[in-house]
Amino acid sequence: MIRKLVVLSLLLILFACSGYNSMDTFYNTHKNDNQVTAIRVPQFMLAMVSEISPEMKALVGNTKDLRYMQFPSNTPSRSQFLNSQMNRITGNSFIEVFRKNDNLRRNVVSIREKRNSVKEILIYNNNSQSGSFLYFKGDFDPVKVREMVKNEQFTKFGENIINQFGTNSLGVKATE
Repeated sequence: MIRKLVVLSLLLILFACSGYNSMDTFYNTHKNDNQVTAIRVPQFMLAMVSEISPEMKALVGNTKDLRYMQFPSNTPSRSQFLNSQMNRITGNSFIEVFRKNDNLRRNVVSIREKRNSVKEILIYNNNSQSGSFLYFKGDFDPVKVREMVKNEQFTKFGENIINQFGTNSLGVKATE
């Protein structure tokens, strides 16, 4: 009886701890934080995003989930916290295809593969003033993804998303 209780408790602890290491959990936890811009593009709007460039049309055409989040990271403790959160998300299940560390600053591109295709792409940037991630889920050509990483097209894409779906285009007005 005690053995079953201990095993059940351990399974419950493992299940509870593993749930926080997902993009869904991170997004839902932080989307309501102060000074956060969070964009989750619904399927019908992916067509608009695909008009940014021919490369984006090729990429977005296979996207099932697209999210972008920008958040403040203006203290060393906040930068460290966000960096460790992203490290936990990517953990062992993602493959890092690019990483640049400069103290607490990070530029990381990670992918999750299944057989001969890329299923998830996570681009994380933190410049010690603000942090952001761009997340794609779908079915992508690994050669195209590698080419886009090399040409820094994902960084440009994140900037275009803010311009396309930013606060001004959504009708949110700043109060003075």
